[in-house]
Order: sequence, then C-alpha cells, then structure tokens
Amino acid sequence: MTRIFLIGYMGAGKTTLGKAFAKEMNLSFVDQDWYIEERFHKTVQEIFAERGEQGFRELERQMLHEIAEFENVVISTGGGAPCFYDNMDFMNQQGSTVFLNVSPDVLFCRLKLASHSRPVLQGKSNEELRAFIVHTLEKRKPFYSKAKYVFDADELEDIYQIKSSVSRLRNILGL
Repeated sequence: MTRIFLIGYMGAGKTTLGKAFAKEMNLSFVDQDWYIEERFHKTVQEIFAERGEQGFRELERQMLHEIAEFENVVISTGGGAPCFYDNMDFMNQQGSTVFLNVSPDVLFCRLKLASHSRPVLQGKSNEELRAFIVHTLEKRKPFYSKAKYVFDADELEDIYQIKSSVSRLRNILGL
C-alpha cells in the first residue's frame, strides 16, 4: 500500500508533480482542495468566506483524515494544511510526506502569473507579492520541515523537467 502526501507552498508544483508521478506509478491522484470543492459543491474561496479561516481549517482537517483512508494514492495537500492542528504528524503516521521545496524567487515567478486566480494574492504589487511569499513561507517552514523527505521542486516548468522530477522523486522514495 502506497500513500504519498505532497506538501508545500502554493505554486510549489504539488498538483503538477503529483499528477505526473501518480500516472507514472499507476497510483490514484487526489488534490485536497479539489476534493473539498467536489464534496461541498463550493470553491475553497467560497467556503473560506462562509466559514472563516478557522472553519475552513477544521473542514480541511476532516477531509485530510478522510483522504488518508485511500490506498495507492498521491495526495496534493492544500498549502496551509500541514500548518494546522496535528495535520503534519498525522500525515507522517499515515504515509510518506514530501516537502516540495521551492525558492521564493521561483514561487514569485509562478504565483505572479497565477495571482488573478488566487484571492489571497489579488491586488498585490510585485513587491507586496514577493514580501508576502517570503513572510508566509518563513512561518510555514517549521511545519514543512517535518516531512520525511525534502524535494527540490524549482524545475517543473516543462515536460522534460517534470519527467526528470518524477524520476528523482521515485528514487528518493525508493519506488
């Protein structure tokens, strides 16, 4: 039975690498945010707006426990999921955790392109966006660093880098 949790900051490549890795390994893939949206027929942003951060984080934790029952799966967690409650310890007990470590500069480039689709980033100038990434990443690193494996995910920009990353991740996990 294989259960792999990919954790890291938004834009780290959890979904990109997770889908490619799951396909290569013939495993199921679950994106936690997509799973929540499917179950509740609302976007994460709508749930966040209705329930507030605390309410969303409680729901996120419940869904994490539900998803962690799945077998032969790669799970892309929400960027903040490891940072609340006992989520990080729980994931470490349930499977292999992999922190996709990405430099703030690479995150800035990726998130600058996607800032329109991420409400928490909307309306930020380049300087504000860079400062937000650095500050939030610094706060989350102690949680992310509890992962069993740390994986450099700076290079996920094209099909060749993704294939190379899948191979590296396979080696790191010994699969």
